[in-house]
Amino acid sequence: MEEVPVVIVGAGPAGLATSACLNNLSVPNIILEREDCSASLWKKRAYDRMKLHLAKQFCELPHMPFPSRTPTFVPRISFINYVDNYVSQMGINPRYHRSVESASYDENAKAWIIVAKNTALDAYEEYVARYLVVATGENGEGLIPEVPGLGSFEGEYMHSSKYENGGKFIGKNVLVVGCGNSGMEIAYDLSSCGACTSIVVRGPVHVLTREIVFAGMLLLKFLPCKLVDFIVVMLSKMKFGNLFKYGLERPKKGPFYFKAITGQTPTIDVGAMDKIRKGEIQVFPSITSINRNEVEFENGKIEEFEAIIFATGYKSTVRNWLKRADKDFFDEYGMPKRNCPNHWKGENGLYCAGFSRTGLHGISIDAKNIANDINLALTDHQV
Repeated sequence: MEEVPVVIVGAGPAGLATSACLNNLSVPNIILEREDCSASLWKKRAYDRMKLHLAKQFCELPHMPFPSRTPTFVPRISFINYVDNYVSQMGINPRYHRSVESASYDENAKAWIIVAKNTALDAYEEYVARYLVVATGENGEGLIPEVPGLGSFEGEYMHSSKYENGGKFIGKNVLVVGCGNSGMEIAYDLSSCGACTSIVVRGPVHVLTREIVFAGMLLLKFLPCKLVDFIVVMLSKMKFGNLFKYGLERPKKGPFYFKAITGQTPTIDVGAMDKIRKGEIQVFPSITSINRNEVEFENGKIEEFEAIIFATGYKSTVRNWLKRADKDFFDEYGMPKRNCPNHWKGENGLYCAGFSRTGLHGISIDAKNIANDINLALTDHQV
C-alpha cells in the first residue's frame, strides 16, 4: 500500500496537465495509466492525417506554450512531440501499465482506496489518496452502435480509433458512418487515397472551416454568443452554400450555442465538402440494416460495401471502476452530472479533468482549478 496526497487516473492531456499544475505547486501526486505511454489516444488511436482543429493558442497545456515555429493548426506528430516535451519539462512521471480496477471512498479513513493491476508484472497494487482525479476523459472507449445485421457483414468493419490511413482501401467501396470531425476527415482521406467513399449523415450538422471557427472564438471574447453564431453561420453559407442539396442539414441553433448545450462540436471541413459537391463522396442517411455486404438506408436505397468505418464517437469508462459513480458524481454515461463550468469538483476530494466537452482549452482550465483547489485545501489543513 502506498499513500500519496493525490492520485490521478489517466495520462492523457488532462492527467498530464493536472499533474503539471500540482507539481508547480509542489503537491505530490501519482498518475496511473493503463497503457505503456502517455497520450495513448493520440499515439495509438488517431489517424495519420489528424491535426488539431483549433488554433494552437486554444490548445496549449498549462505553463508551456507551443514553440513559436509551430503551425497555427498543429499536426498530430507535432502535438505528440509537444506532449512528450511537456512530460519531460514539467517533471511528470506517469506509472504505466497500471489498469485501475476499482476506486472507492473510505468514510473511516477519509481517503480514496485505489486498486490497480500492474499488467507488466501481473500484480495488484493499492494506493491511498486524500484526493482522486479522474482524467480518463470522454474518449475512454470507442463506441460502435447496434446495427441490425452488422454481425453478418462479410467485409471489414472497425471503429475510427483503429483507422490509420486509406492505403489499404484503395479501389474499395467504403462507408464511413458519422459526419463529425473524424468521419469527415476519414472520408476525405479515403477518397484522396482512391477509395470509393460514402458517408452516413445521421442528423443536422454545422460545417465550418478552421478559419471560421478561429474567428468565431476570437469574437466570443467581445460579442454575445447569439451574434457570433449568426456571423459564423453566414460565413459558412458563403463558403459552402446550401448544404441540403448535398444531403446535409444545418441545426436550427447556432454552432457555439449548440456546442454549449449538447457538447457536439461543429464539423470542421478539411476538404471533404468539396469532394461531396463534386460527387466524389456520396452522402446517405442513417442505416436501417445490413445483410452480408448490402447496407440498407432510411431512404430505402441499398448499396454494397467492402468496408465500414464507424466514426461514431466514444464513451467514458469511469463507471467500470469508480464505485458509486452513478449515485454521486457521474451519470449513467460516465459524464459529470454538473454542467460546465461547475463540473470538475465532486465530494470527498473527488475531481475530474477533461470532461467539459471543450477540448484542450477546457482541459487546461480544469487542471488549474483542480490543482489550486487541492493546494488550498492542503494549506488550510496544515494551518
